[in-house]
Amino acid sequence: MTTGTLITVAPTGAESAKAEVPALPVTLDELLLTAKECEALGAAVIHVHLRDDEAKPTLDQGRLRATVAALRESTDLIVQLSSGGAVTDPEAARLAVLDAGPDMASCTMGTVNFGDDVFLNRWEFIVDLHTRMQEKGIVPEYEIFELGHLTALQRLLGKYGLPHGGHVHVDFVMGVPGGMPGTTATLVAAQQMLRDLPAGTTFSATGIGRSTIPVMLASLSAGGHLRVGMEDTVTYAKGRPVESNMQLVARAVGFAQLAQRPPLTTAEARQLLGL
Repeated sequence: MTTGTLITVAPTGAESAKAEVPALPVTLDELLLTAKECEALGAAVIHVHLRDDEAKPTLDQGRLRATVAALRESTDLIVQLSSGGAVTDPEAARLAVLDAGPDMASCTMGTVNFGDDVFLNRWEFIVDLHTRMQEKGIVPEYEIFELGHLTALQRLLGKYGLPHGGHVHVDFVMGVPGGMPGTTATLVAAQQMLRDLPAGTTFSATGIGRSTIPVMLASLSAGGHLRVGMEDTVTYAKGRPVESNMQLVARAVGFAQLAQRPPLTTAEARQLLGL
């Protein structure tokens, strides 16, 4: 069991509207403030989605490059860009995210129903993402929305080799309407399937909405790591909107400390992830 906890903050996402969630960080200044605050609390990775001047999701290359540069200048966080974008983004724009030169990028391992939409990830696109990250020296986080995505990852690694840095890290995204449920039983089943992946593979778990707390507790007890943030939940408790990403990171840090698995520093996180 890993003795520390890797904490990732996902502060914005592509789903929530700023008008409905006023605390959502959508400008570069808001994102930088959030990053600094969450790093001070114990986050080591920031998973980044961007918004345009109207607070709508964007994969604009200029904004991506500027954001990566600003985060590196202002923090020591590991910068992980989302290659998922919004469900309507074309593959070419999602692949171009890698040109912004992040430390890490997400790589979703298959198509999944996503509420009323479909989050499309064709096999050829997944291969393209994986191999381009190998070439560019970017470490992937393999996002798993369904248990079958782990079998797809086994196939990908067997055919195209290990990611840059040699370490395999996955994130179980649980509780998305249309994906695997955010339950302890499902997380245990997913963890068991990691035995088919390279030795030393690590995992984080993300609980969407009301599954946030059960997934955090299950992941910690199983030796896994945590991803929290307003991308994944905008309600702190029943009837209580999230006030800031700091609030969610602070709770995750508290749980990790109670489990006697304190947050990893950014240096320790880089070592764990093969950066």
